[in-house]
Amino acid sequence: MTEPSRPLPYQPGAVSLFFVAKAGVFAAGFWIWLLVLAISGGVATGVHVLAATGAITTTLVGVVLGVRMALQHSAAVRHAEVKRLLVDISWNAFTAAGNAESPGKVVPFPSAPPESERGPYRGDRMPAPDRGAAGERPLGRERGAGERRR
Repeated sequence: MTEPSRPLPYQPGAVSLFFVAKAGVFAAGFWIWLLVLAISGGVATGVHVLAATGAITTTLVGVVLGVRMALQHSAAVRHAEVKRLLVDISWNAFTAAGNAESPGKVVPFPSAPPESERGPYRGDRMPAPDRGAAGERPLGRERGAGERRR
């Protein structure tokens, strides 16, 4: 039996890829412009500095955006794997709870004990401790000046 097809995990979309490609195109343009200026010779002017600055800046922006896109992609894959594992764990627990008599991979969910196994008190409540005779204060802490009597 083939495994059912699972939806693809979120992948960083076309917008991220667009900005990485745009930065790459601008970086390539600046590097070509700088190369042309360097080959033509002459004294370095402000145009050379502008071309070099643009080449370095757009290259760094392209690298940073590319790394960010790669990190988003790996995080999306990890997130999809965690979701798949949670669904598998949930399904295994559900089936194990339904087949509690048969041995399963997962411990079944605990259920409330029947009324006969509960204590003599309502629910799981226990009686309050004996507070002593009427009018006596319980041992322990005394009320301070700012505390009210309840």
